[in-house]
Amino acid sequence: MENSEGPRDRRPAALGDLRVLPDELVCAVLEYLTPRDIARLSCVSSVMYILSNEEPLWMSLCLRRLNGPIQYKGSWKKTTLHLENLVGESDQLCGKQLRFDGFGSWFLYKRLYRSYTTLDGFHFDKGNVDRKRNPSLEEFNCEYDGKKPVLLNGLADTWPAKHTWTTDQLLMNYGDTSFKISQRSSRKISMKFKDYVSYMKLQHDEDPLYIFDDKFGEVAPGLLKDYNVPHLFEEDFFDVLDRDQRPPFRWLIIGPERSGASWHVDPALTSAWNTLLCGHKRWALYPPGRVPLGVTVHVNEEDGDVNIEAPTSLQWWLDFYPLLADEDKPIECTQLPGETIYVPSGWWHCVLNLETTIAVTQNFVNSRNFEFVCLDMAPGYRHKGVCRAGLLALDDNDLEDVKNNIPYDNHDLSCSNHSRKEKRPRIFEPGEDPKCDKMENVVSTNYNLWKNGFSYDINFLTMFLDKERDHYNSPWSSGNSMGQREMREWLYRLWVGKPGMRDLIWKGACTALDAGRWLECMVEICAFHNLPSPTEFERLPVGTGSNPVYLMSNCVLKIFVEGGLEASVYGLGTELEFHNLLSKANSPLQNHIPEVLGSGILYLENGSYKIVPWDGSGVPDVISRCDFLLEKCKVGGFPFGIWSKQQYEYKKAGLSTTSVNSIGCTKIWPYMITRRCEGKIFAQLRNTLEWEEELHLASFLGEQLHHLHLLSLPPHSSNSSYIEPALEFHHTNGCIEAAPDKSNLPAEWDVFVKTLNRKKNDVSSRLTKWGDPIPSTLIEKVDEYIPDNFAKLLYTLEDENDRRRVCKPISWIHSDIMDDNIHMELCGCNNSSLSEALKDANSVCDSYMNGSNDTSVGKSWRPSHLLDFSDLSIGDPVYDLIPIYLDVFRGDPRLFKQLLESYKLPLVRSLYQDKSAEVGDKFGRLSYHAMCYCIVHDENILGAIFSIWDELKAAKSWEEVELTVWGDLNNYKGFP
Repeated sequence: MENSEGPRDRRPAALGDLRVLPDELVCAVLEYLTPRDIARLSCVSSVMYILSNEEPLWMSLCLRRLNGPIQYKGSWKKTTLHLENLVGESDQLCGKQLRFDGFGSWFLYKRLYRSYTTLDGFHFDKGNVDRKRNPSLEEFNCEYDGKKPVLLNGLADTWPAKHTWTTDQLLMNYGDTSFKISQRSSRKISMKFKDYVSYMKLQHDEDPLYIFDDKFGEVAPGLLKDYNVPHLFEEDFFDVLDRDQRPPFRWLIIGPERSGASWHVDPALTSAWNTLLCGHKRWALYPPGRVPLGVTVHVNEEDGDVNIEAPTSLQWWLDFYPLLADEDKPIECTQLPGETIYVPSGWWHCVLNLETTIAVTQNFVNSRNFEFVCLDMAPGYRHKGVCRAGLLALDDNDLEDVKNNIPYDNHDLSCSNHSRKEKRPRIFEPGEDPKCDKMENVVSTNYNLWKNGFSYDINFLTMFLDKERDHYNSPWSSGNSMGQREMREWLYRLWVGKPGMRDLIWKGACTALDAGRWLECMVEICAFHNLPSPTEFERLPVGTGSNPVYLMSNCVLKIFVEGGLEASVYGLGTELEFHNLLSKANSPLQNHIPEVLGSGILYLENGSYKIVPWDGSGVPDVISRCDFLLEKCKVGGFPFGIWSKQQYEYKKAGLSTTSVNSIGCTKIWPYMITRRCEGKIFAQLRNTLEWEEELHLASFLGEQLHHLHLLSLPPHSSNSSYIEPALEFHHTNGCIEAAPDKSNLPAEWDVFVKTLNRKKNDVSSRLTKWGDPIPSTLIEKVDEYIPDNFAKLLYTLEDENDRRRVCKPISWIHSDIMDDNIHMELCGCNNSSLSEALKDANSVCDSYMNGSNDTSVGKSWRPSHLLDFSDLSIGDPVYDLIPIYLDVFRGDPRLFKQLLESYKLPLVRSLYQDKSAEVGDKFGRLSYHAMCYCIVHDENILGAIFSIWDELKAAKSWEEVELTVWGDLNNYKGFP
């Protein structure tokens, strides 16, 4: 008898114990398997066969494994199998699929529908965005800038791109050019344009790949000639930065139907303009702080990084938009070819391409949004959440404070009888009834939370800053548009290059840098040392360093804050000890280090600043009261000198960043005043020097390293009673445990080796966190490459007393000779005209800060001084070669060879020569030593390596990287 109830449900029997999981979760789990495992799993049951042959699964598998160019083979399964080198078997494996009845999945059906739906019905324009034709700058600033979106006509009428940016024309001119592809993965993927056009024609993806390339101007410079920045957006505060310094700001955007950008707020709260040259785009926008339905905002409470989870733009339009009441619907419009849309700072927006589209967009910082950008870069997390999620980002206590203490901006943003139900909007699970009361309540709660007192006003938003956070010590958000040092350099260049806007720039600097507090400290120190009060030009810290540094007329003031108070005291104490030894030894190096004019400790007590002079000897009372002192130090000597600092670095290597900086929020600041050098730092002159000047610089650095590495070390036992307790800890599985850490190495090498051994314990996770451009395949092999004990790099031999003798020289190490710590002066002038020439050089500083590289034409530069010795350490002199070769020389082997010729010191003592044959191959290579130091370095040295030598991103082994970068070291004559 025929079964009248239809085919039986295959799912329970086919999935077994997995039947309790929804299809969405099963599919998500499958994405973590390898392609070969998926192929095996497809043979388990009919339902597993269906799930294992889904195109979105194979798309995810392919993109997660890919890192580089891609060619689409007609389906994602075929493309993945091609990458797996299963080309011959792909036709058989991708043959006609089996069909099974008795299995239905609402999740799979909706995904399939989104993959094949057409968007003809979305071309309507019931938009509520103003349309203006070629408004004046005054009209735009008055009505729209920083206030609301607008569609602008006429801005691109004269662009060549209006006629040449079509698929056919671009294919003809740039078919073999590779462009970056945007997709939901951290991997960097590119496609030749001709391959991308082929993909667009063949694909049926629910979230298609689209070109989103911020480097298109570099790979296809001709495209930059096809358009110009509209006159309404020419003011851009990022233009004071060189092209390679400024964060990504312009993108070429090409995508097929159904592609687009999911809900987001533009990085750093910048504003943007987007001009469409081909096709139609559907835009949806919400004002700042109003999180769209279906979007979740996560804010990291340590560094403030903001992560947004959102459905694809197509999924949002199909599944979430129909649920919205009229008052909850976004501002929306359809953008037509030739139109430019302006998106103000902080506005949420989502874009859906209704057909194949070609567009160009740029983000910018102007006088209207500058303070918001600075706020986004300020340390802390609460204000970042509020900027994007409004009052949803606050917990109940914070929300109550807002109600009680902060005046609302009641212009259209007030609502009575609000009770906060949840912190963040939720994403609804497939299968939930969109008509249920619960969903309606969440929508209205989201709307009411946004309305209840939130104001996108800089004075309101800065109320949520963490006033105790120190910009120089707080973790930096990886989502920020630029790094900490780059941000400080940017603000200083603005200060120099835009004197007419200093009031605004000062407000931004106070928000991002807490510049007002550091200025107070500077004024107190100047008054104590009878120095002139700072001029307006001198109010802002300079450069890219890790501490506030002020340039004054005849001197330089550095306030030590990096790493917290304990690190600062060791930094200053070591530097003062070094200067003392340098003077006693009468080393030639002292002629190339700025003279110390004063030093001390500034602290805040009972609301008043006080200063204690300190030359590094003894322990000031204000420091003796600090809880990081394990016991009283000896009076005299340098209790915070180099050996104490080595112990501190050892202890720090076993602690988390949070633990190390736990005493950073104090009101005590060590400082040092040095004589100011005339001229410029090398970073400002890098692109203007002649080859002979660069060779002279390399020789100079070799000579100064020679003098530095010959300088005698202070007695090791001078502070042993103070520092020894710091050694009574060791690092196990990420924890600090009390235990002895003994070795038979000479005392001066002991801490150096132990510190490196601690750093190697978590090297894989650290490199993974740094991520691109470090190849993941090499990260997997790093533990087997580096030594299990760094003592093996020292070439140790046993003497008659069973003590280990090290055949490497130990020396002072600067550790930070980079392009901003090398000072240059003008030469080629007689003494009478030298001062005038230097004034001429300084007079071009303004033009340099505005992006010009024109500096003192006809004059030459020579290195004069090395700066900033607060990172001094003691160890293997090879360590000092790393920043010079990678940062100063940018990997130029000719300059590196010139440096080594001037260095004239052996890197291995002759004692090792007789025993060299007994050492394994890799330990006998100085290149191996340098590479190991790079891997465990505190800074992301590997990121610099793989950026300089781009071809090494495809390296198969660390040995290949080592010999490419450091191979010349093996030929150095100081090596036996």
